Amino acid sequence: MPGLVSHTARNVKPILEALRLELQGRVAILEIGSGTGQHATCIAAEIASLEWQTSDRRCNHEAIETWLNSASTPNVKPPLVLDVLEDSPPADQYDAVFSANTAHIMGEAAVEKMFEVAGQALRKTGRFCLYGPFRQNGQFNSPSNAEFHQSLQQRDPAMGIRELALLDELGLANGLQRHGLYAMPANNLMVIWDKQPEPLR
Repeated sequence: MPGLVSHTARNVKPILEALRLELQGRVAILEIGSGTGQHATCIAAEIASLEWQTSDRRCNHEAIETWLNSASTPNVKPPLVLDVLEDSPPADQYDAVFSANTAHIMGEAAVEKMFEVAGQALRKTGRFCLYGPFRQNGQFNSPSNAEFHQSLQQRDPAMGIRELALLDELGLANGLQRHGLYAMPANNLMVIWDKQPEPLR
């Protein structure tokens, strides 16, 4: 397997520890925005019971497939074409949806669509696990995250570190209710939403 990118190597252990708890008894996992495929191969190698479906925009598939071929992780599937603004995965097919470091680099419209995609893709009582930097009560949890947010906004005003309360609202609009929050390295969080058996609104 290629050497892990340093920030992935640093963060994958606490992500894995949280997912061991949150994915107990769950098998079919959809990852939104698999990037290089590093998280998929590292997590699936450690939790062999998972059937991990990678996905991303087509332009990222070569990188994912290269990583999957090098890792030889049989429980990780080749990527689906999934741009949340344009595509939808099969409905009610997954026990959990996972995404890492996506919400702050997506535009606001794409973040809204990601929650819609998650709500549609999950089976009843499914779970959405989202990792990355977030604001709480309008506040950044570190000066470095405030600086990071500013740099994102300079690149594209639609990008930026998202307010957790707003994501909770998007969750509720798509049948998802927050049930868990984990502190992670580098001032990140893992946020967990559960799909409710009945519509919340």
